[in-house]
Amino acid sequence: MKIPLSWLRDYVDIQLSAEELGQRLTLAGIEVAGIERIGAEWERDKIFVGEIVRIEPHPDADRLVLATVVYGGDAAMTVVTGAPNLFPYKGQANPGLKSPFAISGARLIDGHSAEKRIMRLKPGKIRGVRSEGMVCSEKELGLSDNHDGVIILPADAPVGMPLVDYLGDTILEIELTPNLGRCLSMLGVAREVAALEALTLKRDQPLLQEIAGKVAPSEVPDPAPVTEPFCQIVIEAPDLCPRYTAILIRNVKIGPSPAWLQDRLRRAGQRPINNVVDITNYVMLEWGQPLHAFDYDALLARAQRSGQTLPTIHVRRAQPGERMTTLDNVDRALTADMLLIADSAGPIAVAGVMGGQETEVNAGTVNVLLESACFNNINNRRTAQALKLFSEASTRFGRGIPATLAPLANRRAAQLMADLAGAEVTAGVQDAYPRRQRDIRIELTQAEVERLLGMPVASADLLRTLEAMECRVELTPGDPGALRVTAPWHRLDLEIPADLVEEVARGIGYDKIPATLLASALPEQWHNWPIEGEEAIRTLLAGCGLQDTINYPLISESDNARLLAATNGVGWTEAQATAGYLLPSLLRPADSVQLANPLSVERSVLRSSLLPVALQVMAANLRYRERWAAFEIGRVYWPLAGAALPYEARHVSLVMAGPRAPAWWQGASAEELDFYDLKGVVETLLTRMGVPRAAVRFTAADHPTFSRRAARILVNDQDIGIVGELHPAVRRAFELPAQGRVVAAELALAPLFVAHQADAQMQSISAYPAIKEDLAVIVDEAIRADQVAEAIMAAGGELLQGLRLFDVYRGDQIGAGQKSLAYRVTYQAADRSLTDADAARVRAKIVRRLQETIGGRLRTAN
Repeated sequence: MKIPLSWLRDYVDIQLSAEELGQRLTLAGIEVAGIERIGAEWERDKIFVGEIVRIEPHPDADRLVLATVVYGGDAAMTVVTGAPNLFPYKGQANPGLKSPFAISGARLIDGHSAEKRIMRLKPGKIRGVRSEGMVCSEKELGLSDNHDGVIILPADAPVGMPLVDYLGDTILEIELTPNLGRCLSMLGVAREVAALEALTLKRDQPLLQEIAGKVAPSEVPDPAPVTEPFCQIVIEAPDLCPRYTAILIRNVKIGPSPAWLQDRLRRAGQRPINNVVDITNYVMLEWGQPLHAFDYDALLARAQRSGQTLPTIHVRRAQPGERMTTLDNVDRALTADMLLIADSAGPIAVAGVMGGQETEVNAGTVNVLLESACFNNINNRRTAQALKLFSEASTRFGRGIPATLAPLANRRAAQLMADLAGAEVTAGVQDAYPRRQRDIRIELTQAEVERLLGMPVASADLLRTLEAMECRVELTPGDPGALRVTAPWHRLDLEIPADLVEEVARGIGYDKIPATLLASALPEQWHNWPIEGEEAIRTLLAGCGLQDTINYPLISESDNARLLAATNGVGWTEAQATAGYLLPSLLRPADSVQLANPLSVERSVLRSSLLPVALQVMAANLRYRERWAAFEIGRVYWPLAGAALPYEARHVSLVMAGPRAPAWWQGASAEELDFYDLKGVVETLLTRMGVPRAAVRFTAADHPTFSRRAARILVNDQDIGIVGELHPAVRRAFELPAQGRVVAAELALAPLFVAHQADAQMQSISAYPAIKEDLAVIVDEAIRADQVAEAIMAAGGELLQGLRLFDVYRGDQIGAGQKSLAYRVTYQAADRSLTDADAARVRAKIVRRLQETIGGRLRTAN
C-alpha cells in the first residue's frame, strides 16, 4: 500500500520526518518497505509554478503556439509549445492558466523519448521563434507517461513557488501482514499514527464528525432508509454476506476526474479512469471499503424483461453450471461455493472480486446503483484464488471488513459523486443487515499485561495507550487493576486479552521492551517421534547407500495391476487376504481411492502402495546406470467403507538392483544384490530405530508380487511389511532388466514407532578377553535360521555376547531333508576372564535347548 504523506496529513498533523515516521511505524509492526520522494529531482531554482498570461498562434506552424509565462519576476518569457490542451485558448490575452514552468538549465525527462532519457533544458529557436523555457507535462516531470498536454494547476496555485514545494510529496510504501487489513486505507494508517504519536484525528468530513465517539458497532447509527425504493435486496447467504447497502445516483455526468483526485490516485498506485470509477477507488483507499458501481438503467432493463418493475438484488451462492462474463471480458465457470451478486436474469458480479460486463458503468451511463457490502473474508479469498482474479477489492475483503463500514463508505462516495460528477443522490440508503456486527468487550488486568510483556506498565500508560487506539476503557469497581475494554467497531482483530496486550506493546514500541532471560529452566522438550523418526530413517538409509526419492502420490489403475502381473491381475485368495498382510491394495486394486476430476488417466487414483512408482523410477534409472538403490517415505491411501475420507498411512519403500560392489582397480565383483542384502538393510533399520531384536521375526511369504524368496516382517507378532525378490512377470510388467535380481520391501511406519524403545540401556565394553567357537547345528529343512538363533541366545544367557550365521550346508553327509547351519558364537564376561570350562557349560546348555525346542543337534566330524 502506498501512503502519500500529503493525503495522510488531511487526517493527522504529522511533525515527524518521513524517515522518523517510517521507523516509528515499523517498530509498531507496520513495516515501511520504502520511501519514495516525488519531485526530489526538481531544482528549486529551475522549476516553478508559472502563469500563462497570453497564448498566441505560431507565425510559421499550425501545430505550435506561443505561450507567454510569468513565474514570479517582472519579466515574462515566451515558450514554444505543441501542447494540445492549450490550443483552445489560442488568441486569448489572459487565459488564467497555471502550469509547471521550467527555465533554462532545468533537468527534465525527454517527453519524446521512450527510455525516459534525462535532458538539460536549453533555450533555442523552434521554427524561427526563440523559446526561453518549457511548460511541462506529467511525463517531463516524471509523474506518469502522459504526454498529451501540459499540467494545468488549480487557480489558487501560488505563482513563483518552487514546484517541489507545491506538487512535491513523500510516499511511504508499507507491507502489511494479514492481521493489519485495517491499514489498507488512509484513515486506518492515520488512526495508527495518531495513536502512536498521541495526536488527534482530524474530523473535517461530516461523516467523521457523525461517528466521533462511537466505539462499539451498536453505537454507530444505521443510515436513514430510502423514501422511494429503487430496488429490493435479498440476502440468501447471510453467512457469507452479513450486510449489503445500495444508493441510487441519478443523472451522473461521466467524465474525467478533477486534477487533485487523479493526482492522489496516481500517487497511491491507482490509474484514473473516469469520475465515477475514480470516486469508488478513492473511497476504497480512503476508508478501506471496496465499492462497486452498476449501471442502474441496465439493471432496470433486465428486471423489466423478467416482468419486474424494480430490480431485485440477490446475494446468493452460484448455481451448478452457472457462468458469467466479468469486466475483463472472460467467460468464467462458477462453482457452488462462490458468492454472487445476481438479479432475476442471472449473475451481475462475483461478490467482492469483479463485476459483470453487462451492467458495467460506461461513457453512456446516466444512473448508477452504488454497492457497498460486507463479504466473508475466507470465502472471498477462496473465490479469488479459484478464479485467479486478484484485485485491490479482493485483497481488502480477503482480510476482513467490518459490516459497520458499508453504509459510511457508500454515503461518502455518493457525496463525492454529487460534488464531482454533478449527480443527484436519492435520499436514504437501501440497507439489508441480517447479521449485525457484534460488540466486542474484553476483560483485561494490569497483571496480565505485565506478565505477557515481562515489564512493569504504569496504569496511566496502559489507559492512555488503549484509549489512543480508540478503545473504551472502564474500571472495574473494587478492583483498580481490572479493566473492561470495548473494542472499536473498525478493529476486527481485537478479540482476546492478548490482542490488547499486543496493542500496548505496539504503543510502547517493541524496541522499548527489555530483553530478559526466562525466570525458570526451560521445560523438557516434547519429542514428535514420528517426525523425528522419519528423519532418522532417512539419515540411516542414506548411510546404507540408498538414495532418497520423492514421488507423486497419484498413479494409474494399471500401475497396481502391474504388481499382480504374475497372476494376470488377480489378487490373493480370501484366505490370504485375512492372514494379516500389509498391502491390501495388491488384493483389490480396483478399490483404490479414485479422484473425482483427474488431470489424466496416468494420475487418476491415489497410491495404496509405494512400490509401483518406486519400480517405475528404478526402471527409468537402470536404463542409464548399472546399479540402483533407493527408498521413499510417503503416504499411502486406502478406501474405508462408509467413510467420506480414505485411510492414510506413512510407509517406507526400498528397492535395490545391480552389482553388490562397483568395479574397481582390484577387480570387478560379479555378485548381484539379492534378498539377503535388502533383508540386512531392513534388519539394520529396525535395530537402529530401537526395535528390540527379540520382537522382530521374518516368516516366509506367499505373495503374488514376489518370487518364492520373500518374507513377511513381523514386530511383536504384528505384520508391518514385506521384503522379497520380484517375480519375473512383475519385472517384465515394469520393464526392468531381465538379467540380475530386483529386490523390494515396504514397511508401515506407525507400528515401527510404537515398538520403538526410546530409552536404550547402554553398558560398558568388557575389559576381559572373549572366547570364540563355531557351532554347526543340524536341523530339519523346515526349521528357520531365526528359530535356531533364538534357541542359542535363550540358552547362552549373559555370557553369550555375539552370534553370526556364516555357512549353510546341504548334502549327503547330513542326509536328505536336513541342513547344517554354522554359527560363530562369542562368549564374554563383564567381570572376569572365562575358562574353557565356562565355555563348555554354556555349550552344553545350548545343545540341550536345541534338542528340546527344535530337535537340533551339533554336527560332529565323521
